[in-house]
Amino acid sequence: MKRSLILLASIVFFISCKDDKGTKEKRILSDSSGNINQLTVVIENEKWEGEIGEVIRDHFAAPVDGLPQEEPLFSLSQIPPETFSGFVRNSRIFLKIETDSNKGLNILKDKFARPQTGIVVMGANSEEIVSVIQEKSDSIIGLLKKTELKEKQRRIGKSLKTDESLEEKFGVSLKFPSAYRFAKQEDDFVWIRKEIPKGNMEILVYEVPMSKIENDSSVIANITQMRDSIGKAQIPGPVEGSYMITEKAYAPYLFETTIDGKFTYETRGTWEVKNAFMAGPFVNYAIKDEANNRYIILEGFVFSPSRSKRDNVFELDAILQSARIK
Repeated sequence: MKRSLILLASIVFFISCKDDKGTKEKRILSDSSGNINQLTVVIENEKWEGEIGEVIRDHFAAPVDGLPQEEPLFSLSQIPPETFSGFVRNSRIFLKIETDSNKGLNILKDKFARPQTGIVVMGANSEEIVSVIQEKSDSIIGLLKKTELKEKQRRIGKSLKTDESLEEKFGVSLKFPSAYRFAKQEDDFVWIRKEIPKGNMEILVYEVPMSKIENDSSVIANITQMRDSIGKAQIPGPVEGSYMITEKAYAPYLFETTIDGKFTYETRGTWEVKNAFMAGPFVNYAIKDEANNRYIILEGFVFSPSRSKRDNVFELDAILQSARIK
């Protein structure tokens, strides 16, 4: 797999480190480069075409949960080890395959550029390397996604929307770009929107009592019912009597995570408009705020027909995960 590399202007960083004699010297690091979720895979061509390449694609280019069309976790760019030098090593995230008698993996932080996360997978043969990837893929993906999320949040931070209404209404702060605007503001509900080519990216903020999610029914059923009631009351469709609901054909994915140190239900799936032909992906975070006996609901959803949506949802993730409960 080939791609053209866009070389970004480098800002030089000076990092203190020690040489073999224990004296301090300065090491020069450049800015890392690359599109969000672009993973450089450093591996010999024959291994890329063989069993190792296949297992890498199976795990790191697996479909993202909750999208209406299949899109990969990472866009993979393979290069042989001999070309992994110079500016090419500035890739923000990379996966490097090495033949070594020591089976396992190494994590390299800011080795060639800043910020950067590199994962080196080692094994004496293909069988050992494949087993390491299969065993450690989830943790590797988590590390790489964390790096990309921080980078996206850093980019968002360059042009933030100045707003205090979320704090006033819900005691919540969010970091979102100035390209977003408020589509609806009520005492108990806020809708934030950004226009994109042939579509929109949306953010909803509201709160519900703990009992709305924590009762005798299943959590996913409760969250779905909550979403549908909000959709009916607040998110109208293009024709009379139409409104947003959770897609009936596919059950959403439910995970447990934390935001601002608080237990959170993470739900991903597809929304649709009742009585109209519209649909797209959503991500919903229900943050447990025990001090106030409530769940803070942060949701992002995308309408962008016939276009890829992975990076749109990732931007919404970066915004929603920046939430801080005051």
